[in-house]
This record gives sequence, structure tokens and C-alpha cells, in this order.
Amino acid sequence: MNINSRRGTKQSAARHHSHLDRCIQLFLLSTAAIIVIAYYYFISSTVLQSTAETNKTSGDHNGDHKHDNDDLRNHNIRGGTNEVEVTTNTKKAKATIGYAITVSGCPKTNASGMLDGAAVLKHSIHLNSIHSSSSQYDYQMYALVHPSAESCATVQLAPLGYQILVRDVPVPLQEIEGDYLRNKVPKNGCCGDKEFVKLHAYTLMEHPVVVHLDLDTLVLKPMDALYDVMMDGVSDVSTKKDNKIDVAFNDPMPQQQPINAFFTRDYNMAHPGMKHAGVQGGFLVLRPSMEVYEEFREIIRKGDFRQNGGWGGMGFGPFYGSMTFQGIIPYFYDHLHPGTGVELDPCTYNNMATNPRDKPTRNDIVSGNCRNGYNRPEFNDECEDCRSRPIGEIFTTHFTLCQKPWECHAQDGDRIQERLCRKFHGEWYRVREDLETSMWKRGVVDLADTDEMTKVRGGRFQPQQFRGYCKGPGANGYIPITMPESDVLAKAT
Repeated sequence: MNINSRRGTKQSAARHHSHLDRCIQLFLLSTAAIIVIAYYYFISSTVLQSTAETNKTSGDHNGDHKHDNDDLRNHNIRGGTNEVEVTTNTKKAKATIGYAITVSGCPKTNASGMLDGAAVLKHSIHLNSIHSSSSQYDYQMYALVHPSAESCATVQLAPLGYQILVRDVPVPLQEIEGDYLRNKVPKNGCCGDKEFVKLHAYTLMEHPVVVHLDLDTLVLKPMDALYDVMMDGVSDVSTKKDNKIDVAFNDPMPQQQPINAFFTRDYNMAHPGMKHAGVQGGFLVLRPSMEVYEEFREIIRKGDFRQNGGWGGMGFGPFYGSMTFQGIIPYFYDHLHPGTGVELDPCTYNNMATNPRDKPTRNDIVSGNCRNGYNRPEFNDECEDCRSRPIGEIFTTHFTLCQKPWECHAQDGDRIQERLCRKFHGEWYRVREDLETSMWKRGVVDLADTDEMTKVRGGRFQPQQFRGYCKGPGANGYIPITMPESDVLAKAT
């Protein structure tokens, strides 16, 4: 036997086994590497996808506007762009509208006018926003507060969800160059030069549209058509029946340039021979602009208000409040920037249940000339009586001639004015009841059960009208709103 030959065979077999082992090891290592790589790829893809979805959700939420509605108690989301994700009903708001009131001083009597007026006004806006209606718009409340009113306004309005902005007059009295305006404006109108504080509404630049309202107003229907025109421009949509804007005198909507303001005029203060009627100071829809605000400041600083010619000597005064807001607004939009402001029909916006004619109404029969015909002679004999307008067609009301709802006026006489005023007051109390029961979770009562109503709410005077919040007629019969506990209020704001 050839020993060397067998040794060679064994050596050859050993080398073969060694090579096979290395192949197996390489195969196992390769397989393990493939598994590790595949696992890593799967984990990375999952993480990236999750991160992307989180960022998208965060981005959507960061677009939410800061608001003081009941949605916050469910989602606690606040943000700062004009497109907001409203989480209550999964609708996405087109924009957040700023709503501002002005407080020029602390009330000397009947303090209910501030707290109760502000609470019910805010809730009426809530009910006509994206949160409770077909509206596309969210809202944010502001109180423009003169320094002299800071102590009372802050403690009453801030808990309701109003953002308090302490603002002095745009131009100090001593800086007004015109002697006549500087000397007379402190006693002009309701509030003197403090009325100019309203102009700070133009500085709320975080909103595409701002609505300035007086405390004694109430929103009855969504005003989306106005906001759409200001944001998107005049289009065929705004002329359709369901979305048509009621312009005063049925005038056409300006087509050539953006609409920067909507307002109504106070023809109740008009008189024969006056060139221009003033705006009604309790309602103004405006486009915020620092440039416009600065222009108003320059107009006031120059102080060109003339005793017999008003602003610029152009006939914007004299009339009640003409030296301040009621006069400077029409001077700006009618004379300095014509076509950029639109006068609305006062029967549908800012309805005050006023007599449209200059003589008394007797047995529902009007007489005299049309007050709005002083400026438009072609309408001297044709003017709608806003007191006959169905409440379902009215967007906002202003409690001026109707008196304040927190004074428990029955308004139950069978006269044209009282019939509409009673409806307005009844709606105010309905909104108050909804605020207290739906937002503040207070007890719901049967309006037909007077004893129960008196026990729960304290009042039994005309329960179907005042819903238990009046003990008798007059301001002394009114039962003021009592604020809920802080934890309840926090959930509702």
C-alpha cells in the first residue's frame, strides 16, 4: 500500500472540509446581515412615517387660532394663523374674525351693562360662528380699554374670554393742532376724545377682518357674506339671493377695488340741510391696517374740524359725535377714500328699530319726510320702516331706542316699535339663558312652571319673555349675571 498516497487523500479531504466550513460561515453571516439590514429598513420606514404624520398633525394644530370657545376644553389647542382646525365639528375655519368692543370708562350706575352686556354679546357671536352654526368663521374677542377703565374692565371681561388691550387715545389732546377740535372734542358725543380709542381696532393685524361692536349689541345671524367679500373680493357669489348683501338704497356693490369697511349711518341724527350723515358708532366691519391707523392719527393731529363745515370743511359735521368716531369714519371712506367703504341697509344690519321719518308714527301710520332722504332726495318719499322687518332677516341689533335689555322693559304695547323691540329683548334673554345652561351648566327650567323658575333663577316677571331673570319691570327688577366658579368658567372659555 502506498502510504504517501493515503496521506495525500486525507490532507485533501481536510482541506475540502475546511473550505466547506468557511462557505457555511459566509452564508450564515450574509444571511444575518440581510436580516439586520431588512429589520433596520423596516424600523426606519415606520419611524419616518410616524414622524411625518405627527408633523402633519402638529402643523394642522399649529394653524389653529386662539379662541375662547368650548372646543378648548376638549383639545386645548392654540395657534396663530388665519386658517384654523375647528375640532368640535371637524370643520376647518376659513379665518378667525376679530371682534372688538371699547370700554372708555367704568360705569357710574347699573354696572350690569358691562359684565352682562359683554357676556351675552360674546355668546351671541359664538352661536353664530363655526362652533354653533353654518358659518365658516371662528372668532376672537378683544376689549380695547382706556386706561381710566382698566380696573373695572379687566376684572369683569378677562374671565369671559376677552383679551384686554389697554389703549390710550391715538393722539393726546395737547397734540391736536386745530384749536376748535382740541377745545371742543372732550365733550363731544357720548365719550369725547376717548371715542377715538375705537380706532385701535385697525391695529389687530392678526385678523383679516375685525368687527367693532358696542356692548349693547347682539348678533342674530352669521355675517359670512361680508367677510367673504372683504377676503375674496366682490363676485357673483355675493349677488346670489342666499348670499346677497343688503346695501343701503339697493346701491350696487363697488367692483373696482377692495372693500375695506362696512358700516351703517345714523339717520336718526340727521337733519335737513346736512351734507353727510354720520355713521352709527356701534357697528363697523373693517380691514385692519397700520397704514390706515396712522392716517387716522394724522387727521386727528391736524385737527381740521371746522365749526360750520366739520372735517375738512366738507360737511362731515356738525352732528352728534361728528368730532369723533361718527364723523371721522365717513370723512375717511366717503371723501378721502371713496368706494372703499360700503353703507349697509340699517334694516338688516345694526337694526335699532328707529322711525325712518321725521314726524311721529301714530297707530302704526308713518308721516313726514324720510330722514335718509336728506342726503338722497330721490328717496325723500320712499324709505323702508325697519321696525317692520322680520327678525329672522336681521343680522345684528343695537339696543339704543329699544333701551337696554338689562333694564327689564316689558315693551308689550301694541305699537310697531315696541313689537320689534320686544322681540329683540326676548332674543337677548334667550341667548343669556343658553349661555348659562349650555356653557355654564346651570339648571334648565320649564318656562311654564313659574314657581320652579322663581326658585332656580329668582324672577317671575313675564317668564316667557325674561326667562326668570327679571323680578319686575325696570332696572331694579333685573337679576344680574353671577359668574360661575373659576373651574367651570375655565372649561367654557
